[in-house]
Amino acid sequence: MRWTCVPFAELGTQPLYDLLALRSQVFVVEQQCVFLDIDGLDPKTWHLLGHDDDGLLKAYARLIPPELKGPDALIGRVVTAPAARSGGVGRALMAEAVAQCALLWPGHAITLHAQAHLERFYGSFGFVPNGEPYIEDGIPHIEMRKP
Repeated sequence: MRWTCVPFAELGTQPLYDLLALRSQVFVVEQQCVFLDIDGLDPKTWHLLGHDDDGLLKAYARLIPPELKGPDALIGRVVTAPAARSGGVGRALMAEAVAQCALLWPGHAITLHAQAHLERFYGSFGFVPNGEPYIEDGIPHIEMRKP
């Protein structure tokens, strides 16, 4: 995987199109969640993109700076292309997202809102539950935090 982490202004139109298409493919179509993905935060955040050797976007996460949605940095919109699953791409994506947050915002804790069935996966990166499970877009979630 080739990783790129850039602020919105440096994305370019094709990478922006690709990341929005991947988010829509997984979150809206596959998970059948009707929600407003374009929520106004993208222009204020960093975008982590993982491309395969053919240049196809296979993994993505949105990195939200501290103080934009709370005191912590936030990893969100974590998504792996269906064709890239079960090959370690999701694990590589999370490792890179945590590393990028540490570079961009050293000393800040990181929060994420995990789908509940992935609690153990995120726990393997040092995230611990922070509060009670809740339902978001019809899917059980839990807030998790890495100090």
